[in-house]
Amino acid sequence: MPGQSEQLITKSCTPCRGGIPPLTPDEAEAHRSQTPEWVLLDESHRIERKFDFASFADAFEFVQRVAELAESEGHHPDITFGWGYATVSLQTHKIEGLHENDFILAAKIDRAATAEH
Repeated sequence: MPGQSEQLITKSCTPCRGGIPPLTPDEAEAHRSQTPEWVLLDESHRIERKFDFASFADAFEFVQRVAELAESEGHHPDITFGWGYATVSLQTHKIEGLHENDFILAAKIDRAATAEH
């Protein structure tokens, strides 16, 4: 729902120190419900979403927007892309699982996907 993801969009990613536990599967699912297009993978240790585009150039432009957003948030996804698609995968490597930061960035990436080019 847009209202729920808006709560995540208003937040900023915070530096994640190691030594904190990753989100439990239930916590991850509660956060994922705010970003429903994202899929929980690897036993709730990663989220991923595939975005479709009309061309390679459109996919590349999206990847550039995501890269700028990731730099500004200090939280960096894994991205693969090709003709007409981009797949974004998020996890917090320091804790080997998911953190609220992953869902904050996911919500912001969703917004970037719908932004005017």
